[in-house]
Amino acid sequence: MTKKKRIQKGRSDFKHIVANNGYFVDKTLLVKEFYESDDHVLLMPRPRRFGKTLNLSMIEHFFDVNKKESRGLFAGFKISREKAFCGEHQNKYPVINISLKSIRAGDWEGCFGHLKREIFNLYKQHDYLIESNKIKDYDRRNFEKIINETADEKDYEYSLINLSEYLKTHFGQKAIILVDEYDTPIIAGYTNKYYDEIIRFMQVFMGSAFKENPYLGKGLITGIMRIARESIFSEMNNVGVYTLTSLYFSDKFGFTERETKKALEYFGLENDFDKVKKWYDGYQFGDTDNIYNPWSIVNYISRHKEGFKAYWINTGTDPLIKKRIMEPDIDQTYDTLQKLISGETIEKILDENFVFADFETDKELLWTLLTFSGYLTQIKNIENDVYELKIPNYEITGVFKNIVIKWLNVNLKIKRELVISTAEHLVNNRIAEFEKGFKKIMGDTISYFDTAGIPENVYQSYVLGLLAVIGDDYIIRSNRESGEGRYDILLIPHDKTKYGVVIEIKQIKKEDKETDEELYKKINSNIADALGQIEKKKYYKELLAHNIKNIIKLPIVFAGKEPFVTEVG
Repeated sequence: MTKKKRIQKGRSDFKHIVANNGYFVDKTLLVKEFYESDDHVLLMPRPRRFGKTLNLSMIEHFFDVNKKESRGLFAGFKISREKAFCGEHQNKYPVINISLKSIRAGDWEGCFGHLKREIFNLYKQHDYLIESNKIKDYDRRNFEKIINETADEKDYEYSLINLSEYLKTHFGQKAIILVDEYDTPIIAGYTNKYYDEIIRFMQVFMGSAFKENPYLGKGLITGIMRIARESIFSEMNNVGVYTLTSLYFSDKFGFTERETKKALEYFGLENDFDKVKKWYDGYQFGDTDNIYNPWSIVNYISRHKEGFKAYWINTGTDPLIKKRIMEPDIDQTYDTLQKLISGETIEKILDENFVFADFETDKELLWTLLTFSGYLTQIKNIENDVYELKIPNYEITGVFKNIVIKWLNVNLKIKRELVISTAEHLVNNRIAEFEKGFKKIMGDTISYFDTAGIPENVYQSYVLGLLAVIGDDYIIRSNRESGEGRYDILLIPHDKTKYGVVIEIKQIKKEDKETDEELYKKINSNIADALGQIEKKKYYKELLAHNIKNIIKLPIVFAGKEPFVTEVG
């Protein structure tokens, strides 16, 4: 009787998973597609935890001449049916496989220390070369400098190409070079202000290994971004770039719907499919749609008794994304995020030639970063580099909501519980309680602004941010035509028995010599005007079209930073 396979988490090592009876989603045909590609070197950017490290480990175990014991691991998988290819190439080449995914540090000294340790570990795997009678004495001394940790920076910069030369000399075959998550130290360098230093290092480390290296048989590089014009790839005309919009290799990272269904059935969870799809599906790579997040699927199968949770987070680009989203002048970005959270799509340019130097000034690059990092997905190519984008699934919607709430909490010191309770008061028609919570939120939020200079759309952005927490149960729209005009904010409940909400925002100035009585009169007048505008322009018409019978018509009048919802005085 065949022993039931188990989920193996925490190690992206092909041999460990297969040899220990782990469940493995068969991506082995990538081996053949990679090797037979017309490109000498391939760059395949994908989001973090979408199977890149495991795929490189699989390729290493297939080709590595030092791992002939791994041949049996491929029995029963698709690549084993390619008899001629396996006979010609399996375990025939020296392989260099180095991962840079853990190379993060707060300064260049720390980063270089991590790089040295990773290169030391790589050389240690091939320390048999020290005893090789085919290696020249001077090359042996260079090899030993890395092993003895007496090498200088130049030795480390050229360590990849040098190792490929030693392997070619020893085995008589050109090396296959695999570099995983090449951009992790670059992103860390940009974030922590040692960008120039890491770029200079990578120019030599990667450039010498992959550009016109006579000892290179084939190369594969993975990461999140295609980092362009950084002089790493710009001078390399032998690199084929296959991003997540490419039609090639589109089903080789992440789980397809068929693969996901098969895994759920194997572990007796087929009845959970609809919820699994809601939570973890939704990505499109190239022309392959319904790609599932593999990290989340594996974790759910392993921990399904705990229910559905958000397992995935892209630690690589998080600091950049949060830095941009949490900037003070985010009113437009907030509006766009709110549309995404409420299930709408947006049209944006995806700049695959990403340049970090432009990230400070070109705020539209945020949408490229979000897409390539896995927070958004393309669903349609509109024209040229313009794509229709959306949040892929419920898991990532939750991530966005938490970013918004964290922004309110960390930057504006607003407690999560207050945000949630205030929003719930609104949608349950507890207007007095809503007004009380909203006054506190807005008072804390814009206390440091010169309120005289705040346009209405900024107030609207903060209201949208507050309402992000109810995005699961409501479609939230802003500045749309409905009836005979454009409402400010509209909440359309998925449950038709719930309240729909239409919000009209007004702003008035507090005059220096104005008495409370005069101010209250002005507030009440504007509240009446806002309600009259909702009625006159029929801003609730879209709610009626959705068969929503219970409608809250809510005026919000800002006097300075203080909001008023009900009449005062």
